[in-house]
Amino acid sequence: MAEYRIDELARAAGTTARNVRVYQDRELLPAPRRSGRTALYSDAHLVRLRLIRNMLERGYAFAQIKEMLDAWQAGRGLGDLLGLEQVVGRSWAQEAPRVLAADELHAAFGGQFTGSNVDRAAELGLLERHGADFLVPSPQLLTAGAELVRLGVPLGEVLELAGQLQGDIDHVAGLLVRVVREHVLGTADDLDRDADVAQRLRPLVTSALNAAAARSADRVIPQLLGDRIVDLFDRDAGRDPS
Repeated sequence: MAEYRIDELARAAGTTARNVRVYQDRELLPAPRRSGRTALYSDAHLVRLRLIRNMLERGYAFAQIKEMLDAWQAGRGLGDLLGLEQVVGRSWAQEAPRVLAADELHAAFGGQFTGSNVDRAAELGLLERHGADFLVPSPQLLTAGAELVRLGVPLGEVLELAGQLQGDIDHVAGLLVRVVREHVLGTADDLDRDADVAQRLRPLVTSALNAAAARSADRVIPQLLGDRIVDLFDRDAGRDPS
């Protein structure tokens, strides 16, 4: 089982060491194992921390979260709760993050790898400062962005596009999840079934989004090229393309 120092745990869960300490003070997070003066956290802490974040984002207060977690543990046992936590809190991304040096990012983005663009990328969750280096959660998105920059799209616009795209994807994925919650989960008190549904939902959402994106690309990209050809014909004929 993996073990984490507090900074490593916070980074893996997408939060801060300060928040981890707050959750411990509120008795939402179990105490870590001690090795000398070092506090070491386990995967169980990580999944619990992700579940706490999920509940906070849904508007629950600390007292409500503690009451629910205590009730689940008292009524079902820690194993039942952790089984659901592992599904809810798991990172579904299949690609492995990468740590890149600043000069590697300079090579990919040239003079557009500026402080303001780095700050914006960090704000969007596309980069995380990792000492003198940078953690890239999604190398595929980084590669796509670098290719757009090579084609001539300014990095600032690529970042704004990434933010808008993520918002749109979150909205569509949320619609799919809402349908499943309303028609599949229902009100049955069956954590094992709920965990199984959540486990199966990830490939379903990914498959649906990929298929829809491919269909959109099939429609939009040929239209782009067709419009470009018409513009060229109009220019050669001396007509105003507008």
